[in-house]
Amino acid sequence: MKEKLGFLVCVWFLVIGSCLGRFVVEKNSLRVTSPDSIKNVYECAIGNFGVPQYGGTMVGIVMYPKANQKSCKDFADSDISFKTKAGGMPVFVLVDRGDCYFTLKAWNAQKAGAAAILVADDRNEPLITMDTPEEEDAKADYLQNITIPSALISQSLGDSIKKQLSKGEMVNINLDWREALPHPDERVEYEFWTNSNDECGPKCESQREFVKNFKGAAQILEQKGYTQFSPHYITWYCPEAFILSKQCKSQCINHGRYCAPDPEQDFSKGYDGKDVVLQNLRQACFYKVANDSGKPWLWWDYVTDFGIRCPMKEKKYDKECADQVITSLGFDVKQIDKCVGDPEADADNPILKAEQEAQIGKNSRGDVTILPTLVINNRQYRGKLDKGAVLKAICSGFEETTEPAICLTDDIQTNECLESNGGCWQDTAANITACRDTFRGKVCECPTVQGVKFVGDGYSHCEASGALRCGLNNGGCWKGTKDGRTYSACIDDHTKGCKCPPGFKGDGVNLCEDIDECKERLACQCPDCKCKNTWGGYQCSCSGNLLYMQEHDTCIGNDGKAAFSWGLVWVIILGLAVAGAGAYAVYKYRIRRYMDSEIRAIMAQYMPLDNQGEVPNHISHGNV
Repeated sequence: MKEKLGFLVCVWFLVIGSCLGRFVVEKNSLRVTSPDSIKNVYECAIGNFGVPQYGGTMVGIVMYPKANQKSCKDFADSDISFKTKAGGMPVFVLVDRGDCYFTLKAWNAQKAGAAAILVADDRNEPLITMDTPEEEDAKADYLQNITIPSALISQSLGDSIKKQLSKGEMVNINLDWREALPHPDERVEYEFWTNSNDECGPKCESQREFVKNFKGAAQILEQKGYTQFSPHYITWYCPEAFILSKQCKSQCINHGRYCAPDPEQDFSKGYDGKDVVLQNLRQACFYKVANDSGKPWLWWDYVTDFGIRCPMKEKKYDKECADQVITSLGFDVKQIDKCVGDPEADADNPILKAEQEAQIGKNSRGDVTILPTLVINNRQYRGKLDKGAVLKAICSGFEETTEPAICLTDDIQTNECLESNGGCWQDTAANITACRDTFRGKVCECPTVQGVKFVGDGYSHCEASGALRCGLNNGGCWKGTKDGRTYSACIDDHTKGCKCPPGFKGDGVNLCEDIDECKERLACQCPDCKCKNTWGGYQCSCSGNLLYMQEHDTCIGNDGKAAFSWGLVWVIILGLAVAGAGAYAVYKYRIRRYMDSEIRAIMAQYMPLDNQGEVPNHISHGNV
């Protein structure tokens, strides 16, 4: 029963927002230039997709396919092509309404080469606006890729064109968007009806991408006074009978006065509708404070940065994250909080009350019931939310020859990084910043400096990485010099991060403090050891005359033992020397005597020696 009640409340919100609203169909001129039988100017309704050529015209010939006439299938299956041949005119393909989404018809025609698509109504009724599908399962990728303009024409005009084509007549058409937007003065006023909810599928993704891409152009136009821009947010009120229900309490603030549907359409999980209302209100208040300070264009920075830094899927869609973005852009959070007021108060909120009143259409503008919606010079923009298409539409709001230079060139320069560094990360000491000006506006992106790549979110943190990082501002790590010694927490390899060197402790970025190894008993632990702490290290010594052995963390020896030990060494050395000398003398003496005796024996055979006695003759002459 509760789930059914929640569903009824959601339906009631939609009924209030649409059934009671006044929707105005935006039209442009369609001129048939031939044949003469149907030559005239007709109205056609601009579709909410594709890229209308605001401020321009397009001329082409009409083709009505023999097969796949509702364009619900790929024309390649029927071997049909609408591609323009060399020297030929662009082809406007005429298709019938029914059987599939308008967007699918346009996509199939675009793939087949059509320059534009005309959808003939299948009933006799006032023209309607062709829109993108709203069903949850309609998330086809092609929805954001449709670029050809589209228009719905009346059933009678469609029948007339088909009749002429069947007779072999060529039908020439001129689509004219030049008067689709009025241009009453030299300044274009436009509104962007949006939502901070980022969990609504392809439409939310498309809107977020548009804001990021269009930001630069929007800020230039606003800063130079060419435009007056204002953002708006849709809210609904809860019927009085349901104010105390769980569903209204979870989706509304200020006692049911301002409500938004649950982002997940599930009241038991995730964020509630009131979270969306509060973030919408905070964005509206940021615009008010920025506008009061003379810088309304900073709204684009806030919304872009909030979408990147505070997404629902990362559970950061809250006030804390929003306040960080507000502070990074140089604004006082207290001013925003004062504007937001008390969401629990049983009273009107001036900002949201004004938003609800602005939803009601006036004069040529209808009620705003679709998100996102762009209103230019009080006319609702129709077509794809694309930077180029929207810029062309805004520029068509100027009188011809009075357009600003930005309307004539894509070379857009911005200077957002000059103020508060664009809310991005920066290292003032090293003069390094993540803020980069582009034609889309500033981008918070960690830079690459002197071959060193910085990594991080670009807003609150960027960190040097890679092998060369220590050569650039010491990799953003701590570095200290004392007593002629220098220590660094940067590791010069392919890693990233900072780590205090041995002998220090800390985070490695802001601080590395000396460790007292002596106090913490990390060194010199032997009984006779003495420890002295130094910056980044320590020194060990021994009491008395003991010798400290570092590798064993111990003290050895004393004077007596040391002398005895060295004396013994000398005795051994001298003993060895004496033994060597004695051996050498014996060796020489014995060799000398042996040689002398041998020489004397030889010489005695050939010559008498003075001191030699008679030698017996042992020769036998008889045997000569």
